[in-house]
Amino acid sequence: MHFNQWGPQDLSAPPERIIRKIEARSGVVVEDVATGWVGAVVRLEKSGGMHIVELADRREKVRAFPLGPGFLLDGEPVELVAPATTAVRKAARTASGSVKVADSRAKVAKASRIWVEGKHDAELVEKVWGDDLRVEGIVVEPLRGIDDLTAAVAAFSPGPNRRLGILVDHLVPGSKETRIVANLMKTPGISNNVLVVGHPYVDVWQAIKPSTLGIAAWPSIPRSMEWKQGILQAFGWPHTTAEDIGLGWQRLLSRVNSYADLEPSLLGRVEEVIDFLTAPVS
Repeated sequence: MHFNQWGPQDLSAPPERIIRKIEARSGVVVEDVATGWVGAVVRLEKSGGMHIVELADRREKVRAFPLGPGFLLDGEPVELVAPATTAVRKAARTASGSVKVADSRAKVAKASRIWVEGKHDAELVEKVWGDDLRVEGIVVEPLRGIDDLTAAVAAFSPGPNRRLGILVDHLVPGSKETRIVANLMKTPGISNNVLVVGHPYVDVWQAIKPSTLGIAAWPSIPRSMEWKQGILQAFGWPHTTAEDIGLGWQRLLSRVNSYADLEPSLLGRVEEVIDFLTAPVS
């Protein structure tokens, strides 16, 4: 207790825990608390004014995280700090936040696919993760809805070298989408070859952070009104035709420059799908 802390004091309260600072030197193995990612420090850089540490897992897959607190070392919470004698380099990054691979050419497309519900979903994924997907040789395809998802998956014939990662809108308890996915996952033989993930939003438009658009929150639209038309009307934009919808979406998409403009609930799901499709076949 400091002498300038006047007033009643709770002398039974445990002392404030001091988190140990650990230098982010090459080879130090830590776990990111938020994602569970475990990896060894391979690089320390500066990107967009932020210090970034890259961690490589046992499969040599690398992810980047902000330097600072939020890590575990042998189960102990620690704060990663830049080594005093290490110069921090600025790295070129893709819109998804990954390190940009210099002079890389797109791989020949693999048989595996990412399926999304519609054209707007595909355009958003392409804008943020397109560089990464071309390096991995993964193609994103729109489904035009998931009402016939089980039949579509059966026609695709997934297997160990032909995996499917499917991103579904409004995958919340009790929704139509949740029931469709539950029925799909009962199909024999697909559990290891198909991964279905989802976000909670009615439409992928809502995965754009309101702050990215300069608003406090997405407008609330009555159920009696078609959602996209209601959104555009609330913005004061043309909203009555299919062309209006398309132009409105392009205005929204133009505000997205990187992963930082999207909600974490979408970011995590897309990264999960990419990891699933690029994992070695066991």
